Amino acid sequence: MRLRHIEVIQALLQTGHVGTAAEWLQLPAAEVEDLLRDAESQLGFMLFASVRGRLQATPEARALQAEIAHVYAALEPVQRLASSLRQYLAPPLRIIGTPPLAQQLLPQSLAALRRRLPDAPCTLLSDATHAIVRSLLLRESDLGLSLHDPEHPDIDCQVLAQGKLQLLAPHGWLQPRQKYISVQDLAGQAMVGLEGQEPLSPALEHKLQALRPAPGIQTRVQTQLMMRSMVEAGEGLAIVDPFTALGARAAGLDVCPLSPAVPISLYALTFRHEKPSAAIQALLGIVTAQAEAMLAS
Repeated sequence: MRLRHIEVIQALLQTGHVGTAAEWLQLPAAEVEDLLRDAESQLGFMLFASVRGRLQATPEARALQAEIAHVYAALEPVQRLASSLRQYLAPPLRIIGTPPLAQQLLPQSLAALRRRLPDAPCTLLSDATHAIVRSLLLRESDLGLSLHDPEHPDIDCQVLAQGKLQLLAPHGWLQPRQKYISVQDLAGQAMVGLEGQEPLSPALEHKLQALRPAPGIQTRVQTQLMMRSMVEAGEGLAIVDPFTALGARAAGLDVCPLSPAVPISLYALTFRHEKPSAAIQALLGIVTAQAEAMLAS
């Protein structure tokens, strides 16, 4: 018997129906029937009998079932090796983004890339901008995404999309249908701050520090996602990027932009001395479209 015969017998043992077995094997039903007849002709005995519209295995087919299972078990190492070789031929895309982007933007973008390039493996990591730059310089990553321009001589920095900084507040803190909030209205307010991170806007930081009374920051956290959690816990207000704000709005927090508007850019970071692959270029197009759609909403 050929391996194709064994596949047909196994499928029929599992399904008991030619049509269903054909779907499993992605073959025409007539071809499955021909392969079954050919196998029975070579073996010299029947493998299945039709009983009430289903194929019932004969004792001879049942006797072969255990050996067929051994054949499939022996094929598993071959399949694993083939998968490993395929990944070697198509090295994984190594993507690293700051936490808000890795959490809110990149999962949808990578899922869209997977639909376009189903055999392109990828890894996704999250870290601060300075760590992204280091990863790119050490060739540990192929693409970085950040809301900051690191201004490094060996890093190409491309603007993909632009948005506005947003205020997060507990549900009901803003007036109904309030479209923006003035920076002056933050004077004396309890706010959540960032610890050890580059500010989203140095100019905004200066304006906040100049307010009288200055906003009170009793709690500092490491990421903007943690800032959102602290606002949810009632620790005060927070100013975050628009991607973090989208998740916060979905969670029920009040969200609105500052006035005057404080712009913020989404940057793609790549190693200057190496041309991005076709897969990276495809991902950049997807990320741009996804970001623009999210920011427009």
